[in-house]
Amino acid sequence: MKSKDKTEYQLGAQDVSIEAIKTQYQGFFKIDEYTIKHRLFNGEMSETFTREIFERGDAVVLLPYDPVNDTVVLQEQFRPGALRENQSPWLLECVAGMFGEGESPVEVGVREALEEANLVIEEKFVEPIMEYFSSPGGTTERIFLYVGKVDSTGAGGVYGLPEEHEDIRVSVMSREQALTLLAQGKITNASTIISLQWLAMNHRQLQEKWQVA
Repeated sequence: MKSKDKTEYQLGAQDVSIEAIKTQYQGFFKIDEYTIKHRLFNGEMSETFTREIFERGDAVVLLPYDPVNDTVVLQEQFRPGALRENQSPWLLECVAGMFGEGESPVEVGVREALEEANLVIEEKFVEPIMEYFSSPGGTTERIFLYVGKVDSTGAGGVYGLPEEHEDIRVSVMSREQALTLLAQGKITNASTIISLQWLAMNHRQLQEKWQVA
């Protein structure tokens, strides 16, 4: 049977039927079991099936960039999800955090920059990079990715909120040094990889925009 042109159907949220959602685990995070079916590309509906979805909420990631000194501020902290054989679970990352009650993504980025790295960032100097799903095959998490203008002079140290079990070492490095670490495979989390690759393509525009502001 000849398949229909894939452009014939524009599939969207209206083509999914969620028949049930059952919470299977509730702790620091949550796991829900979805019973669903969806329209197929041939126009028919799929069979009903189940998927377990990791519900951790959305997050904001912000890359602190100093356009005057052409430096970035990265931080190193322990991540239990990176506990693998012969691999360090301490990762180099951007500033990141979850949403508080009623916060906008930019407000989260500004707050987390202060809490995690002792960096003061004005909201008017925060630029969006992109939004993306971190791993949509198994989690609903959406990442809001930003770059923020900072003065990196004197930045660095160990910060974080003890009540959140944070122990964060903050370091300043040149953009080129950060990109070298990226090329060497020493930066292994998606949001920081995307942020630095974006910065490699857009740093001149940021320098022009922010030094005039």
